[in-house]
Amino acid sequence: MATSFELNGISVTLDVDPEMPLLWAIREKAGLVGTKYGCGIAQCGACTVHVDGVASRSCSIPVSAVAGSKVTTIEGLSNTISQAVQSSWQKLNVVQCGYCQSGQIMSAVALLTDVPKPTDADIDAAMSGNICRCATYHRIREAIHDAAKSI
Repeated sequence: MATSFELNGISVTLDVDPEMPLLWAIREKAGLVGTKYGCGIAQCGACTVHVDGVASRSCSIPVSAVAGSKVTTIEGLSNTISQAVQSSWQKLNVVQCGYCQSGQIMSAVALLTDVPKPTDADIDAAMSGNICRCATYHRIREAIHDAAKSI
């Protein structure tokens, strides 16, 4: 069964099982591999994408649930907020192994879209579901504050 939605600003129709997780539809059928598989149970955040502007765990969303929606992956980020976040990530050398970082960036962009000048508590709450096995949490928080200054 085909599911149609907007993916990074482009209308797509994917002929997949409606219960296929959005993560696999994005990676395997649309060929966008920036969104990562981490745990498969929506606990680690590596698979975070935006669905209609909301940070969402793509490993636990059936592709049929996004029919008619706007889905943005790390490859589709292009606004001022996302550019500020990515610039701060690079400037402050946030990445260590890098595996979780697309999900971290997607969550940070969603946070700064909703809360342009977040407190540490705001950041901790918004980012708490994103696991970084390298424990770069301090640098992530610093980068979010840095990005907030430039938007």
